[in-house]
Amino acid sequence: MTMQDVLKLQRAGFMEELPVTIGARKDRLKRAVAMIADNADAFCDALSEDFGHRSREQSMLTDIASSIAPLKHALKSVEKWMRRDTRAVQFPLGLLGAKAWVEYQPKGVVGVIAPWNFPVNLVMGPVAGAFAAGNRVMVKTSEFTPRTAALFEEVCPKYFPTDELAFFSGGADVGKAFSELPFDHLIFTGATGIGRHILHAAADNLTPVTLELGGKSPVIVGKGADIAKTTERVAIGKMLNAGQICLAPDYMLVPEAQEQAVVDGIKAAVSAMYPTLLANPDYTAIINDRHHQRLTDWVADARAKGATVEVVNPAGEDFAGSNARKMPLHIVRNATDDMIVMQEELFGPILPVRSYRAIDDAIGEVNRRDRPLGLYYFGPDEAERRRVLDRTISGGVTLDDVVFHVSMEELPFGGIGPSGMGSYHGTDGFKTFSHAKAVYKQAKLDVAKLAGLKPPYGKATMASVKRQMK
Repeated sequence: MTMQDVLKLQRAGFMEELPVTIGARKDRLKRAVAMIADNADAFCDALSEDFGHRSREQSMLTDIASSIAPLKHALKSVEKWMRRDTRAVQFPLGLLGAKAWVEYQPKGVVGVIAPWNFPVNLVMGPVAGAFAAGNRVMVKTSEFTPRTAALFEEVCPKYFPTDELAFFSGGADVGKAFSELPFDHLIFTGATGIGRHILHAAADNLTPVTLELGGKSPVIVGKGADIAKTTERVAIGKMLNAGQICLAPDYMLVPEAQEQAVVDGIKAAVSAMYPTLLANPDYTAIINDRHHQRLTDWVADARAKGATVEVVNPAGEDFAGSNARKMPLHIVRNATDDMIVMQEELFGPILPVRSYRAIDDAIGEVNRRDRPLGLYYFGPDEAERRRVLDRTISGGVTLDDVVFHVSMEELPFGGIGPSGMGSYHGTDGFKTFSHAKAVYKQAKLDVAKLAGLKPPYGKATMASVKRQMK
């Protein structure tokens, strides 16, 4: 069955089903939970095969548990989300018995284009919001994780008929065709450059689009920050999934006097968590040879342009002689703007560390770059923290840690500008995948006559005009 055929099938099923009941929505969410939970081991095996090696525990945490959590949150919350939202009616219509409210109605068929870095979680997170809102869903999986994609296609029919949820795999040609389908909503997670193409493709159908992109998410180490805690938390976020996270700390801005202490702290934290890397089951490999070569080339570019690169390799292992695609953390010092590592989102274990003299210098550094998906500030100084929050614009912020805001289901997750548009998760995801339909119920009186709307116009008309302009 072609993608076009499935879209027609899903839209026909959706229209026939309207209105989509709470029971139907909860049933789909429960089946989605079961699909992931029942096949958790198989998904972890597939993820490790796709990456070359991926920590099983990490996959359970970041792809299995983090897929089930938003589905269960939606199950618990969907009745509350579906309630009509009563709105005020302006004077004097409210006194006369008029009423107004908003009903949240499903849009129809939602298309999901998922990335390779968390290829289960970044499918099921959008599915949670789309199902809660009452929609049907079609998913295009990443060609860089073919085993995970094939497993979705294998297990999905055991839990969902094609007219409820369907998966499609393939390369750029399939992705292009998928994005050109006339969905009722399309959500894409991936690189900013591809996001531009998605937006162009969707424009021909006037399909509303949510783009979850990336960018260079900065860490600002502020006045009085606890360096040991700060560096450990940055190291955890940077080394998770080998830095292949859209919200990974991309570069650090630290006070001049603390630069060495920060570098030493990161080295110590990484060495404590990963005393070895090549055979360490906790450390994930780079997804493929092309991305590994990209990262290697970018480090070489930084060195050639004068950077000092400190490799965190606690056991002195021979990475050049290994074909495991694992890569140690590279701390880049004296990074300048002409280096690729300060121009592109890194998406790997490379961490530029730059110093600043005053907090406004750090804020200026952030503001002269594209608006990032995430921003991280460490420090106890409330005035400085407030200044950073007020003077920078980013998709989201985590204070005194990194990445964590994405795991809060009732916080909207999304970017701004080149880091994305729109948001989802929790209530915001439900609203993203719903149409907020305005409903007005007229009073029993002849309101048109009272408001002077009924010709012939006269004194009542002008009285109404004056009343509204007052």
